[in-house]
Amino acid sequence: MGPAMRITGPMHERFAEILTTEAVAFLTELHHRFASRRHDRLADRMRRRFEIGNGHDPRFRDDTAHIRADAGWRVAGAGPGLEDRRVEITGPTDPKMTINALNSGARVWLADQEDATSPTWRNVIGGQLSLRDAIRGELAYTSPEGKQYRVTADRTPTIVMRPRGWHLPEMHIEFTDRAGRRTAASGSLVDFGLYFLHNARQLIADGRGPYFYIAKLESSEEAKLWDDVFSFAEEYLGIPHGTIRATVLIETLPAAFEMDEILYELRDHCAGLNAGRWDYIFSIIKNYRGRGARFVLPDRSEVTMTVPFMRAYTELLVQTCHKRGAYAIGGMSAFIPHRRDPEVTRRAIERVSADKKREAGDGFDGTWVAHPDLIPTARAEFDAVLGERPHQLDRLREDVHVTASDLLDLHIGRPITAQGVRDNVSVAIRYLEAWLRGLGAVAIDNLMEDAATAEISRSQVWQWIHQDRSTEDGTPITSEYVEGLIREVLSEATRFEGDRFDDAADVFREVALQPEFPAFLTLGAYTRFLTETA
Repeated sequence: MGPAMRITGPMHERFAEILTTEAVAFLTELHHRFASRRHDRLADRMRRRFEIGNGHDPRFRDDTAHIRADAGWRVAGAGPGLEDRRVEITGPTDPKMTINALNSGARVWLADQEDATSPTWRNVIGGQLSLRDAIRGELAYTSPEGKQYRVTADRTPTIVMRPRGWHLPEMHIEFTDRAGRRTAASGSLVDFGLYFLHNARQLIADGRGPYFYIAKLESSEEAKLWDDVFSFAEEYLGIPHGTIRATVLIETLPAAFEMDEILYELRDHCAGLNAGRWDYIFSIIKNYRGRGARFVLPDRSEVTMTVPFMRAYTELLVQTCHKRGAYAIGGMSAFIPHRRDPEVTRRAIERVSADKKREAGDGFDGTWVAHPDLIPTARAEFDAVLGERPHQLDRLREDVHVTASDLLDLHIGRPITAQGVRDNVSVAIRYLEAWLRGLGAVAIDNLMEDAATAEISRSQVWQWIHQDRSTEDGTPITSEYVEGLIREVLSEATRFEGDRFDDAADVFREVALQPEFPAFLTLGAYTRFLTETA
């Protein structure tokens, strides 16, 4: 019996255009070749997390020291359309957001099938339809209120699609291997495979290419797996080796110790690295959640890009990238404007401007924004440094000397406040409520929240409880205390027909108040609430 793939989710309107016989055959081949290695890499993650939790700090690897020491190798670098990345806009792939991103004036659009997308079956395949139509100039959208959206920009951003991380399944597609074992498909391989198969040739014909942001990597072995997937996919379609370009998010603590090695394994396909700040903070909390008071961070708002461990991580990223001819892309400030509140907008622009000025000054070649109105602000800061140059790869940052202890210097010297605890509970529940309704990126209290920022909120609450922390005024942070905050948040919520606040509170309790710490906020909720069967 050969390997097989079965679509278990319902076939909604136009889904057959994406889930074609050819596409299913390609997904089957990807899983046949790579699913087993994916499971091995996920097992490696668990072992490493266990080791860190038991006192074995991550370090720069001895067995790959020769890669770091070899000054001779370089990555492939920018592909066509990726030469200037000074401002990139991020966002989900529903039709309206796709059109807004393509009209935004950014140089690059991160088309996000990961943290900014709630992985409902309609969102997963609907996002593929949006991208397919956009790439062919066929995308249009009419809102329920009758407003029409069209792509009107003369120059649209280069699309870089972000598939889901290795850890995420796709529960609406079932893979059966040669031994007859049935498992949920890999969200990574599904997102990558469908986008690549349907769009690679068209993108190349348009003078760009199939480009990807790779999320949640934790090791160079995981990077090697992606590189092998890319090489196989190029051969499968008969396009030249190295056509694919990947930008890797360095958003986990283990990956920060293997940046050279990740670039090396992906060197034929690599364009650069990105400083995924929010998931990076979450990764540190997750890995050190049980290691004592020295590893407890204060209020989320106090963990800024200027604290020691974040400065070390970003400066090392720029230095590592430029040494290898790779672009260094900065992260996303969460502040967003409010078109009906000038004061909120003023503060957002002020803070985003400072964030982007720091990144451009540190040597980054580009940055992210989450809202089109912030593009001029970010562009001005990078224009001031870059001028007409497309990048600053010549800034090698030889002044940077980052040690393992620098990356683990979590001392901030700020307290945990009662407001900080409450904010975490409130943000996590309100985000989860929207996520359960199919929204993956949500404006909450004038900040853009996605799965990564919600992960920080719930993991901090879990850690504060289990490390017996107290607020600045001496109140112990206990499960009972947090339960009271949950009731407050629910009582103050603006309820409406079809809201998911009660389910969101239940999910929050499962991921923040239980003795065990789920590795990811959304995994259990996805299986329980978002698996569509009819």
